Amino acid sequence: MADSKSPLEDAASAPGRVGFLDGRGELPMIEVTTEWGTAGIYLHGAHVTHFTKKNEPPLLFLSQCSRFSEKEPIRGGVPVIFPWFGPREGMGQHGFARLKEWNLKEFLPSMDGSVSVKFCLPDSPEASAYPAFGADFIVTVNEDLTMTLIITNKSRDESFTFENCLHTYFEVGDINTIAVHGLKGVKYLDKVANFAKKAETDDAIRISSEVDRVYLDTTGTVEIHDARLGRVIRVEKENSASTVVWNPWIAKAQQMPDFGNDEYQKMVCVESGNVNANKIVLAPGQSSRLKVKLSSRSS
Repeated sequence: MADSKSPLEDAASAPGRVGFLDGRGELPMIEVTTEWGTAGIYLHGAHVTHFTKKNEPPLLFLSQCSRFSEKEPIRGGVPVIFPWFGPREGMGQHGFARLKEWNLKEFLPSMDGSVSVKFCLPDSPEASAYPAFGADFIVTVNEDLTMTLIITNKSRDESFTFENCLHTYFEVGDINTIAVHGLKGVKYLDKVANFAKKAETDDAIRISSEVDRVYLDTTGTVEIHDARLGRVIRVEKENSASTVVWNPWIAKAQQMPDFGNDEYQKMVCVESGNVNANKIVLAPGQSSRLKVKLSSRSS
C-alpha cells in the first residue's frame, strides 16, 4: 500500500518548486518557485504577499509596516475579501476570510513548469451566520499570476448573497507618473465624495490626490502604465463586474498604523470583484468563480 502524504509533506518533497516555511510573525507560508520567478502565499487569509518575475521589480506592493498577526489582516499583496466588502457595522472591514487561516488542500505542478496551490476556508463561528457554503482559492504561478476564488452555496433551500474581491496592491515606481487605462465611460461611486455617482471621462486615470472609486458593471481588462519602472501591468478578469481603484494619499496614509506615511507614492490598488450593486446571489447548489490574471510587460 502506498504511503499517504499530507499536502504539506508533498510540498516539502518538491525542492525548488514549493517550500513550506515560517513567514513573518512566525505565520506559516508557502513559497513557490518557477523558472519565471517566485511567489509567496501565507495561510493567514490565503494571502498572496509577493510575486516577482526574474529581472523585474516586484509586481505586488507589501507595506513595510504590515502587522503579521493572526488577529490582523496583512497590508499589501492580494487580500481575499469575502463575504462583504467595506465596513459592516459591528463586524469590521472587508469580511472575515482575510483573517482566517485557510487549509492547504493540494498543490499541482504542471508539465509546462507552472504550479497551482489550492486552499479552502475552514468552518468558523462567523460563517455560521450564513447559509452553508464552501470557499476555495486557487493560485497558479508561472509567467503570470492567476487567482481563482470559488464560492459554492451548499444549502439545500437558501440563497446566498455576498460580495467578493481580490484587493490587489500593485508596486509602482512613482504614483505621480502612472496611468490606469480601461475604465473610460464606466459609472462609479466616488467614496471620497460621499459615494457620489459619477462616470469616468478620462482615457487614462492619473492620481494626484486620494482616490477611492468603485467602478460598476465593468468586466473589461485594466492596465497600469508605469513610466518610472518602464512596464505595463495587465489585470484580466472573469466573472467580475466591479473594479475598485484606490490610493490613500497623504492624510489617509498617515492615519493607518500598518502603512508607512510615504508608501502611497509606491502603490496603487486595482481590485477585481463583485461589490455593492454587483453583489452575487447564489441559488442553492450554485457556484461562482472569480478569476483574475496578472501579467506584465516592458513599456
